[in-house]
Amino acid sequence: MAATLQGKRIAFLAADGVEEVEYVQPREAVENAGATAELVSLKPGSIQSFNHLDQSKTYDVDVTADKADAAGYDALVLPGGVANPDFLRSDPDAVRFVKAFFDAGKPVGVICHGPWTLIEADVVRGRRITSWPSLRTDLTNAGATWVDEECVTDGNLTSSRKPDDLPAFCAKITETFAA
Repeated sequence: MAATLQGKRIAFLAADGVEEVEYVQPREAVENAGATAELVSLKPGSIQSFNHLDQSKTYDVDVTADKADAAGYDALVLPGGVANPDFLRSDPDAVRFVKAFFDAGKPVGVICHGPWTLIEADVVRGRRITSWPSLRTDLTNAGATWVDEECVTDGNLTSSRKPDDLPAFCAKITETFAA
């Protein structure tokens, strides 16, 4: 039986430079399971997604990080892209928002370069995690145990490496967000 997220509210924290497929596919997965998804970002209006290094579509922002309250959400997804998490980790409101999910023990899904924001929030220490391979040293230096696996779940945190891992990532976050 497929996991249901009926009645759940899922935050997607992303900024300009988000890898489009890493935003769109997980959002479709949770919405198809019955959740309401909302895009949280750094500024009102819209964000510019990318397909690797090429501009793609824009997506409307539902709420800005300075006004978002993690208490109003059941789970969080941090898509990747190279620029996106770099913008997020530089924003105190975005970092506060991420940390609040961990402080509350809520489930979080992160893919590709997304863990940069987790490092800034100081929530990876002692965790087993995967990511885009270039983040290995950053995650290790932040106290995490980095592994090269398709999808890793450690407590409330589910992580994946890259777009090729999206089928496993989407299935796992849907499962863990439903629990």
